[in-house]
Amino acid sequence: MFGFVVSAAIGGLMIILSIIMLMGHGSSLIAGYNTKSKSEKEKYDAPSLSKFMGKILLPLAILVILMGIERLHELSWFVTVWMIAFVSILAIAIIYANTGNRFKK
Repeated sequence: MFGFVVSAAIGGLMIILSIIMLMGHGSSLIAGYNTKSKSEKEKYDAPSLSKFMGKILLPLAILVILMGIERLHELSWFVTVWMIAFVSILAIAIIYANTGNRFKK
């Protein structure tokens, strides 16, 4: 039960952050972007970068909550499916964000 509560709390926080980012805010929460100098930040479209990160964070938050539900039911096969989905979403996001200069002005 404790695992479910922790997963639900973390997933809920991730959903709140995702909603903030989907509105185009919260670019200072993005690792790497917030450490850039002011002149480097001006080269990027912060609202579009935030929206993209929000779109990635939302399914990851749902997966975190689903992992908590799995802790209640102890489905051994779900961990493998969860890990494949989590890593796939991250891999697609990393490849998409780092190709094509999508977020540069």
